[in-house]
Amino acid sequence: MSARRAAPAEPSSPPPTLTVFAASGVLVDRPAARRAVRRLRTLGFDARLDPDALARHQRFAGDDAVRLAALHRVADEAPSVALALRGGYGLTRLLDGIDWRRIARSIERGTRWVGQSDVTALQLAALAHGGLAVPARGPARRHAAHDGHAHPAAGGLWQGPLAHDDFSRDEAAGGPDDVTEACFLEAMHGELEAVGFRTEAGHDGLEARGTLWGGNLCVLLSLLGTPHWPQVKGGILFLEDINEHPYRVERCLLQLHQAGVLDAQRAVVLGHFNGYKPSPLDRGYTLKSALARVRAATRTPILTGLPFGHVPTKVCLPVGRRTDLLVQGRDVLLAWGH
Repeated sequence: MSARRAAPAEPSSPPPTLTVFAASGVLVDRPAARRAVRRLRTLGFDARLDPDALARHQRFAGDDAVRLAALHRVADEAPSVALALRGGYGLTRLLDGIDWRRIARSIERGTRWVGQSDVTALQLAALAHGGLAVPARGPARRHAAHDGHAHPAAGGLWQGPLAHDDFSRDEAAGGPDDVTEACFLEAMHGELEAVGFRTEAGHDGLEARGTLWGGNLCVLLSLLGTPHWPQVKGGILFLEDINEHPYRVERCLLQLHQAGVLDAQRAVVLGHFNGYKPSPLDRGYTLKSALARVRAATRTPILTGLPFGHVPTKVCLPVGRRTDLLVQGRDVLLAWGH
């Protein structure tokens, strides 16, 4: 795996603001959230918890009204980075009530909305509602916001780490993953232009260009047929999931194929599909078997090996950016910084 960075931004600006927000599942371990904020401060961010980030209601981080208000509050404040606390479930409940113009304005003012898992619903719905505004390339330009801090002008939507999952581990537990942390820092400072990884043989010479989009497979699929589904044609679709048996992954992918989504893409790139338990009924059926069936159905190339998903080591990926995919041998490059 590799990452390519642009020239660093000017060091004279105040530290970028970062707000940890919660719009999905409840966090049981409250001290972990504070550890994550402390860690993010050591990385150079003016980091804080949203006032309702630790709220609790049933399995959610506050009831629907509290979580919706938190999203709008963060959007109005427009920090440099809006980092989700954790995934779980809850954002689908909010999609019909989100003021997408407020999300779009925050992006225009430089906010990067970062997360994965359940956050896929927020990011893809924002893409569907036209809320994405990102520059084509180069280091982050900065402008002054109403809070007196400098903000990167390159706002956008980033699939990447979660505050609790990726920044709350103390050093005794191994601390945050070095690659995940470094990639996050480069992305948030406008320096990340590409990521590279190794895939399986059979795709040498493949080249594709299109809108990079995707995230968690089950969450993405839940948007299909709704007003929150992004109508991406000729894109590069990336997917991951956890705790889903290969037959469920196959079923989801075949639904995307049967709905015309897979054939409409230039390429599909798969991250990790982990955490499931094999069944005695499998009798040799594996994730590789599932992918073979899907590949036989679609004309779109499906690559594996993307370092992304519910795993410690993950890259950051800009949702909605025009991206080139290049394969030489088994080496894959996803590049958007040009």
